[in-house]
Amino acid sequence: MDEDNEDEYRFRRENVFRERPFFLGDQEDQKQITLRNPLLSERPSCGLDCTAKDNKRKNMGFLSPLCVLVFFLGIEVHCQYESYQWDDDYEQEVDDVYQPEFPFRQNVDYGVPFHQPMSGCASECSCPLNFPSSMYCDNRKLRTIPNIPAYIQQVYLQFNEIEAVTSDSFVNATHLKEINLNHNKIKSQKIDHGVFAKLSNLLQLHLQHNNLEEFPTLLPKSLERILLGYNEISRVQTNAVDALVNLTMLDLCYNQIDDSTLQGRIFAKMENLMQLNLCNNRLESMPPGLPSSLMYLSLENNSISSIPEKYFNGLPKLHALRMSHNKLQDIPYNIFNLSNLIELNVGHNKLKQAFYIPRNLEHLYLENNEIENLNVTVMCPTVDLLYYHHLTYIRVDQNKLKEPVSSYIFLCFPHLHSIYYGEQRSADGQTIQLKTQVYRRFPDDSESEDHDDHHEGPGEEEIEENVDPHYYGSQEWQETI
Repeated sequence: MDEDNEDEYRFRRENVFRERPFFLGDQEDQKQITLRNPLLSERPSCGLDCTAKDNKRKNMGFLSPLCVLVFFLGIEVHCQYESYQWDDDYEQEVDDVYQPEFPFRQNVDYGVPFHQPMSGCASECSCPLNFPSSMYCDNRKLRTIPNIPAYIQQVYLQFNEIEAVTSDSFVNATHLKEINLNHNKIKSQKIDHGVFAKLSNLLQLHLQHNNLEEFPTLLPKSLERILLGYNEISRVQTNAVDALVNLTMLDLCYNQIDDSTLQGRIFAKMENLMQLNLCNNRLESMPPGLPSSLMYLSLENNSISSIPEKYFNGLPKLHALRMSHNKLQDIPYNIFNLSNLIELNVGHNKLKQAFYIPRNLEHLYLENNEIENLNVTVMCPTVDLLYYHHLTYIRVDQNKLKEPVSSYIFLCFPHLHSIYYGEQRSADGQTIQLKTQVYRRFPDDSESEDHDDHHEGPGEEEIEENVDPHYYGSQEWQETI
């Protein structure tokens, strides 16, 4: 081939690869190129030297895109590695320094404060620097209340041997917000008249596990929480509670309160009261004059035998009612028709039949009663396909059931997870086991993702042999109010 033809061949061949710059290594692609570019098939023979060059060019053509691919993959992996935030795997706390709930470690000798006390702190107590407004005097075998500096807002005096609260106990502590005198030996007559009255900033007063016979008098209006459980209180003066308009929580469990103690409607003026604990007392009837703000009512372990028909009409916000271990027998069918009621415990009574279940109720405790038939049509007269009942758990052990509840209950209560039958009592006093397993319906994926969606239909039913009867009742209501 002469020099002019060879230059023209080279020029035309280079233009072909400019049109299609990809390497075509397979025979099919080469045929297509040959058809489009006849010069490729007309290339003159150049001997062994040309063949070696072609092989080298083919090898380089195959390796070039492979190298490019490896190069870009390496860059992508490197960029992903550099941009990856390893801390995203775990949600880190803003402050990793552990902050204890209390400023002292367990088993610390209280004679040597864990932190250096601040100026003015009582020598018997500790005022740690990381809790500058608190004074800790608990478990020191104190017989009297030590001097409290003016800057202190919380004083903890529990687990001592204090017998009296004198007028000079808080004379300088006008900024106190919380006083804890639990587990002492204080008697009502040993509390000086008006000793708490001048504490205008006081929010919490703890006097549990003492020897009080009477509700403390002349308490400041600012109080929000009063805990008087585990005393011997049997008297409440009307004027003792008149000023407690800001009270949200009152605990009077484990005292000696009877119906005569509450005759003066002592709770009526507590217009912000949300939680009232009257468990383990001597009540025989429902407490009168409860404020409409009430959300939690605890009446366990009393001797209440009946509930007036319209008693709960004035308690529209009630979320939880606990009346186990009483003497309830016949109660109005619609007595618990409360739109916000979530938990109802009437176990360990003498109930003989079921009653209407409000739509928002989730936990129902009926154990240890005299129920012979759990009539679902009484509990749920109609099925509303748009607004299902929210009941999730029923406990009915230690009753007189002869057969398991109708499966219709799962249609009426589609969110029902389990029914605990346990052992039942026969007519001759023997305990029997129903020939049935515990029905348990597990929520489907949609219910798990959106617990608040009340429009889900009944899910698939499964059977479980053993369910702990305390599974849903083990978490006690916390004092979060």
